[in-house]
Amino acid sequence: MLLPAWETRLYGLLAVGSHLYAFYEAHQVSRKYEAAMDRKFGLEPGTLFQGLKKDPMDFEWSYWIEWGRERILWLLAGHLLVSQVSRLLVEKYKPWCLMVYGMAACWLLLGIKGFAVIFLHATISFAVAQFQLSLLTWLCSLILLSTLRIPAVEEAKRKWYDTENEYYLLLFTVSVRCLFCTSFSLEYCWHGPAQKSSHSFLWMLAYVFYYPTFHNGPLMNFDEFSKQMRRQEAFSLKTNLSILIVGIIRIFFWWFLAELMIHLMYIHALYSSAPPLEAASYWALGGLALAQVLFFYVKYLVLYGVPALLLQMDGLKPPALPCCVSLMHSFTKMWRSFDVGLHRFLVRYIYVPMGGSQSSLLGTLFSTALTFAFVSYWHGGQSYLWYWGALNWLGVIVENGVKRILSVSVIQDLIERFFSPRIRRRLHAVLASVSTSMLILSNLIFLGGNHIGKIYWNRIFVEGWPWATLTVHGFLYCYSHVGIEWEQTYAVN
Repeated sequence: MLLPAWETRLYGLLAVGSHLYAFYEAHQVSRKYEAAMDRKFGLEPGTLFQGLKKDPMDFEWSYWIEWGRERILWLLAGHLLVSQVSRLLVEKYKPWCLMVYGMAACWLLLGIKGFAVIFLHATISFAVAQFQLSLLTWLCSLILLSTLRIPAVEEAKRKWYDTENEYYLLLFTVSVRCLFCTSFSLEYCWHGPAQKSSHSFLWMLAYVFYYPTFHNGPLMNFDEFSKQMRRQEAFSLKTNLSILIVGIIRIFFWWFLAELMIHLMYIHALYSSAPPLEAASYWALGGLALAQVLFFYVKYLVLYGVPALLLQMDGLKPPALPCCVSLMHSFTKMWRSFDVGLHRFLVRYIYVPMGGSQSSLLGTLFSTALTFAFVSYWHGGQSYLWYWGALNWLGVIVENGVKRILSVSVIQDLIERFFSPRIRRRLHAVLASVSTSMLILSNLIFLGGNHIGKIYWNRIFVEGWPWATLTVHGFLYCYSHVGIEWEQTYAVN
């Protein structure tokens, strides 16, 4: 520990205390506008927490919880049963048992036409991969992805289903399957003839139709999936049962916490109405921002936690679950630690092949820009996503640029001569607080749109200059110290 214990504790106390007080202010502003939000958006009666109403405006949470209750959780339970029986009786044929089950579940949920779309995507991707040209594979993947945004195709698919929710399930599933098809096809291109047997069309179908990751991820690259699925381990029913029970308790806790947040704070309803945000106090504004990004974090602990538990039950190692956003103090750390599967995909298939950090300065700028351009397009390609991608690109470039400058031997010697380790740590936290403020702003644009980003920019950095701006950075300075300390302790352990 570089800093005195009292100083570290003080930063931790200020970080926790400011979170709690900001949440209290966000709760107060939610109560103040409750009637207006109820009239405008229709708050739901709280069944879980009596006397409290629920904010239903987070589409993703409401959507997946509804689908989970109706069908998906039951189909995941079916996958678990097939998986455990096949591991117990026919371990050698487990991939094919799970493939057949995944295809049947897809057919049941998306219908024969939805199944045909996904099967066609896989078939076209496999056919193009036979040419073993990475550029051609990427072109095919982008064309297939672009078909999701052609109005005539969208309308035709909508007619297949009775409700919009069913159409959106197909849309989300195909979007995620596109990444899985891309991963398989690029691995096929990169492997020699001797390894083609492990990259057969049958293995592609086993990968694409693997049900726990089918609708929403998390993403797992084909080589990781294939190696782990082929590995035969000793099966212990007792061990698996304990993993299942602990996993269910943990997921239930995260779900309960997410539900509590949207009962106590009407984050998404308030974000859908500009006047309350423009009139709210700085503490309430900060509380809503923290609540928004932390709810997103807890939401994905649930949405990725369920499939991650099933991957463990299948004997696979899932990508790490998202790291707490309150501990994030840089754009680079955020991308590495939040959606780990997506980060690995972007690095392996876009950033490194385009040169990455090993190329020239212009090459690094280009490969990073291409990575963020793809992730913005894959998420939907709306204007706010391009702003979000551009902010993240700029944040990563600036952070890496500063790191490169500080790693120059002459500058390193000067810093070590004139600044003690404690002073260097504090300066690190100062720089991290600036990075964190921009990181939060970019995430608010991603979660709320351009108009939310503009409101926060004007309130905090324009109208609030200098006192509100400096106060925010003061608290972010404390958060950065906590995040840096956590990261160093975790790295040591």
